Amino acid sequence: MENSILVALSLQNVLQRNLDVVANNVANVNTGGFKAERLIVVDQPQVGTRPAVDGWVSTSFVRDITSVRDNTDGRIDVTDNPLDLALRGRGQFVVTTPDGDRYTRNGHFRLDETGQMVSEDGYPVQGANGAPLVFDVTDTTVTVARDGTVSTERGIIGKIRIVEFPAESALLPAGQDNSSSLDLPYDLPDPELIQGAIEKSNVEPITEMERMISTHRAYDRARQMIDREDDRIRKMLVVFVE
Repeated sequence: MENSILVALSLQNVLQRNLDVVANNVANVNTGGFKAERLIVVDQPQVGTRPAVDGWVSTSFVRDITSVRDNTDGRIDVTDNPLDLALRGRGQFVVTTPDGDRYTRNGHFRLDETGQMVSEDGYPVQGANGAPLVFDVTDTTVTVARDGTVSTERGIIGKIRIVEFPAESALLPAGQDNSSSLDLPYDLPDPELIQGAIEKSNVEPITEMERMISTHRAYDRARQMIDREDDRIRKMLVVFVE
């Protein structure tokens, strides 16, 4: 197969992957604390080709090496719900799931039937010691300080665990608004929590739709180039046979 077709096919593969990333961003535009992702794309020279000198032209394929998160803060929306918590700046909440610890920026919490503070998915929110935060049925006032200390009219009942990773790239998607990691986090000593508010997704819908349209157009151009090149090769073979 001609190198030009192979290059175009490699481009199509990357564009399809980019469409998947953009579509996931758009799907999570209303997910609290969600961070948009971007695809990192590089040229990959074909093994064994010479540099583009002395009239030789090297062939480079297109390859995506990873996706990275845009870790800028999303908009803070005030809800006045005392169990809604927004993180400003660094940090991740920790929730306990059947598959182990998961990390999230979505602070839309609630109390379950046992009085535990749980995430939107129903997973227990960890306190500073890793144990769940449990409220009494008589608690009517909940106060969460900037550092995550949780108090009721009975006094301090715990502190919400906020962690950080040496590298944000250590976080891997694990569900709609959760992340996992093979690396061990460390407890953030100076988190900034805002009670009665939610951090919204930092996805810009218009920007993502523009990116989706431009990616579709690039995909179509690559397909048209493949069709033209395929037609050229077929015509050349017909002439050669004759």
